[in-house]
Order: sequence, then structure tokens, then C-alpha cells
Amino acid sequence: MIGIIGAMDVEVDELKSLVRDGTTSNIAGTDFVCGFIEGVLVCVAQCGIGKVNAALCTQAMIDNFDIDAVINVGVGGSLSPDVVIKNVVIATDVCQHDMDITALGDPRGFIHGVNMIKMPTDEKLSEKLAQTAIRLGEKIHRGGVASGDQFISSKEQKDFIINEFGAICCEMEGAAIGHVCTANSVPFAVVRSISDGGDEDAQIDYPTFKRIAAAVSAKIIIGFIKGEKEQIEFK
Repeated sequence: MIGIIGAMDVEVDELKSLVRDGTTSNIAGTDFVCGFIEGVLVCVAQCGIGKVNAALCTQAMIDNFDIDAVINVGVGGSLSPDVVIKNVVIATDVCQHDMDITALGDPRGFIHGVNMIKMPTDEKLSEKLAQTAIRLGEKIHRGGVASGDQFISSKEQKDFIINEFGAICCEMEGAAIGHVCTANSVPFAVVRSISDGGDEDAQIDYPTFKRIAAAVSAKIIIGFIKGEKEQIEFK
């Protein structure tokens, strides 16, 4: 079963609407919609905004359903001049840019338990998603995605994340989902369609482009699932 998690309704409602023969389970305040999209078994959930919500949802999904892999889907802000609105970022790794226990001697971003700063996404799953996006005509980038419990909307914030972590995209959930998946040895991937530049114009661009960007990321997931169905039929 493929787990699909997005933070907002705009990121997952289309996917939920495509689920057939589905059942809905409410666990810890989150609805998990499980059934078939294009004949492939999936579990779709809206986790809510922020790292704690994302982690709670991911652990509940792993604990209660037979999840083979988790895909985090949604929108994000650009941290690179090469990554523009409506481009797609397929994460190579994820980090938590607001994790800071340097006062205790650990490097910035270090996560105890998994004992790393950058958590790698699953190479095979990420490559499939990247190839799907390219086939659908989307402009993609591969690179790090940085998560934190703040909306990035200034040059100072952007420069800090770029200089510390070298990420090309910022958002608020991917690294928490990656943290939980890493701890549980579950493969994961992060797909983000760019809705804003993470700068002083972000508060204007984000409301304007979030639905367009969310539709792009949903299209990629649907295309990926169709590809998985074809593989199953071929076998």
C-alpha cells in the first residue's frame, strides 16, 4: 500500500476523490482514506500544517495500515534562483532547518534518534516520481528540502537555510515525515510544486499560485500510480 500525505485540503482532495472501494478511518483526529486509485492500493491523508501534525499522521499511518512507502505531496517555496514558481522539486534528502541544539554541542539540524542532519529519500521511489513528472512535461529539480514550523518570506530566512543546509526548497512537513519514515525503515519521497519564491513576495504569490502548484503535484502522483498499475499488469 502506498501512503500519500499532504498538509492541506487543496493538496489531497483530488486524490481522495479518485479513491474507489474506499474506507475512511479517523485516527488521532486525522481521516485516512484507503482504497484503490487506478487499481493500486493507497492510503491518503491530510495531516495538517506543521511538523508535529505531519509526524503524528505518518506514525499513525504506519502503525495502522500496511504501508510499503510514503509520499509527501504538496507545495513549497523556492530557495534557488533556478527553481521558479510551478517547477517541481523531487527531494534527494530532507532536513529540519529550525532544529537547533547547538548550545549542547550538536551541529545545527542534528536529529537525535536517527542521528543525522539530512535524511535521504528513497532513490528508486524518487526516481520514478521524477521520471513521471518529466513525462508529464514538468520542469523538475532534484535537491534538498528543508522543513520548519515557519512560513519563509524574507531574504534573511532564505539565506540562512541555503547557507546552513544547501536546500533548494522550503516547506513545513517533509522532514518530519522523513524523520518518522527513517525511524521506522519505511521508504519515503517528497514531491513539492513551487508556489512562491520564499521571499518578500511570498505572501502575495502563495495564495495566487498554491492551487495551481497543488494541482501539478497531484497530477504527478496520479501519473505515478498509473505507472505502478502498468507495472503490476505487466508482471
